[in-house]
Formats: sequence, C-alpha cells, structure tokens
Amino acid sequence: MARELGMNPKKLGKKDNHDHELWKMPLKQYIEHLYFKRFGKERPDVVLSIEEIIRRDEEKKARRREAKLRARQGDGIEGRSSN
Repeated sequence: MARELGMNPKKLGKKDNHDHELWKMPLKQYIEHLYFKRFGKERPDVVLSIEEIIRRDEEKKARRREAKLRARQGDGIEGRSSN
C-alpha cells in the first residue's frame, strides 16, 4: 500500500516513532488510513511483490522495444518505395 501511495519503503522507519510520540498513530494504521482516504477502499485489488513489479516492467519494456523495432523495419521498407 505504501508503494502505491508513493512512499519510499527505506524511509518509513523514520516515520515509525509512535512509541516516542504518543499522539501519532502506528505506521501500519497510518498507511491504511491514507490508502483509504486516497483510493476509497481498504486494500489493493492486486498485491505484487517488488520482484514481480520489476519483472513485469522489464517484460513490458522488452515488448515495446520489439514492437518499435518491427515498426522501424516496416516503415523503412515502405518509406523507400513510396518516394
């Protein structure tokens, strides 16, 4: 949920100090509160690990590169004959 809110997981430890500052709510509840406030639901529909997100993004980039390469090859051949 924190990733979807744009929070950096490495910096969340700084915010988890509700033991010292009793007026703060625990970090987990705070993230849930912010998530509900922004998205209007309790939990994400699909929960993916960081590794799955990276793998999915790399596959998407590879598909885009292939499509771009095919488009360039196709345009190059057609472009020469139309001049």
